[in-house]
Amino acid sequence: MDNLTPVLEGFGVVLQPENLLFCLIGVVVGMVIGVLPGLGPAATIAILLPISYGMEPVTAIIMLAGIFYGALYGGTITAVLLRLPGEASSAVTVLDGYAMARQGRAGTALGIAAIASFIGGTMSIIALSFVAPVVARFALDFGPPEYAALTLLGILLVATISSGHIVKALIAACLGLLLATVGRDAFTGAPRFTFDNLSLADGLQFIPIAMGVFGLGEILYNLEQRHKAASAPAKVKNVWPSRHDFKEASGAIGRGGVLGFFLGILPGGGATISSMASYGIEKRRAKDPSRFGRGAIEGVAGPETANNAAATSSFIPLLTLGIPANATMAVMFGALLIQGITPGPQLVDERPDLFWGVVNSMYIGNILLLIMSIPLVGLFVKILQVRPSILAPITVLITFMGAYTINNSIFDILLVILFGVLGYGMKKFGFEPGPLVLAFVLGSLLEESMRRSLLVFGGDVTGFLDRPIAATLLTVFLVVALLPPAKALFKKFRNPEPASDEARTKENVES
Repeated sequence: MDNLTPVLEGFGVVLQPENLLFCLIGVVVGMVIGVLPGLGPAATIAILLPISYGMEPVTAIIMLAGIFYGALYGGTITAVLLRLPGEASSAVTVLDGYAMARQGRAGTALGIAAIASFIGGTMSIIALSFVAPVVARFALDFGPPEYAALTLLGILLVATISSGHIVKALIAACLGLLLATVGRDAFTGAPRFTFDNLSLADGLQFIPIAMGVFGLGEILYNLEQRHKAASAPAKVKNVWPSRHDFKEASGAIGRGGVLGFFLGILPGGGATISSMASYGIEKRRAKDPSRFGRGAIEGVAGPETANNAAATSSFIPLLTLGIPANATMAVMFGALLIQGITPGPQLVDERPDLFWGVVNSMYIGNILLLIMSIPLVGLFVKILQVRPSILAPITVLITFMGAYTINNSIFDILLVILFGVLGYGMKKFGFEPGPLVLAFVLGSLLEESMRRSLLVFGGDVTGFLDRPIAATLLTVFLVVALLPPAKALFKKFRNPEPASDEARTKENVES
């Protein structure tokens, strides 16, 4: 019974009127953001960080968490009705969701997506409630060597597992690590890369970087890459799926929930990778794979379950280890630090109100999502009619005001502009901004843990191998690092390139 006390108290926290209100606000804002193409949850949370600064920590994190999983379902609405994924994780849903809408089954697609999202999120929350405290107790054995190995592995996994070009992701991660070194050395106090600028003496702050790369950078990129609106959304009717639909989708929902939970825990996993993996599994398992892309209900149910399960489980490494698993969790990490809370193994015992309040708020949030998802479809589609030329300046103004109010500093606005241009350039040339922000967040922890470990080991790097957990993590690091080149070599030897005409002619002449 003593173990259940913090959980029950967590429900008491989330059911307080203020927290319940901001849970609702977060979910609604998230759904609106999900409907708007391009401006994802990471950008929105980054823009709203200054607003959360003046709120109670529990209330602020509950609201930001609601934005995160609310955006995932919001992107589904336009993916089904307009063939326009508002969120990256909804890109797979377009394939069969829009095909169902063209067949007059838009209501069924949205209904099964809402139910699958609710089931996936709920499955993941229940698992999180049991797994997170165990992980936190296990992480109490972590010292500087273990944290150094874990952060190193986390940065590599984000670069290699996330979508996009691996080399470009690694370059972005290295840039993030470099930015983390700006400021005074934590051990010697010597200035590094400050260029005699006093504003850089304490290092770069997370908020200007996040608001610039995710907020301003996304806005600039989306203004250039304007999405073409569809002529008219499909009509929504017969929202509740039939018994036959449930029977067809049930297996996909179960598999998607389990897959999403485990992929969400991995650094670099997250909702997008989970939805893609779920779609691939369902297509392989199908007796008739040709149905996929033509309105297969499993192609909607599986990915929607997986992305919501992954969104929830990604809170496990953040809250228990202090390691953000994806870009949105990196921004959440910054939000916790702003509130004076350091995520880690002690959080479960030191701040059970926050830990269990946030976890239990997801139960309420998912119920609110299920209740509101269908009635508000018409309203969300109308939001798309707002011209980008009106929406973008308002968002930029809010971003600059938020950046200035943190320290009342013009320098922070200049940083937002600088990193906004950098974020725009990265998006334009195919560099993911996520690895940069994650590496920046983890960079300080990596450097501090590494240097403390070397002090303990007397400068002997092999000391890491005497620590079982650190040695295991470093072994996994080597496997992950060597796997892509090994696969490339294997593929090259297995399928050698045919000799060119010039080479064959030369061989014939010589013979």
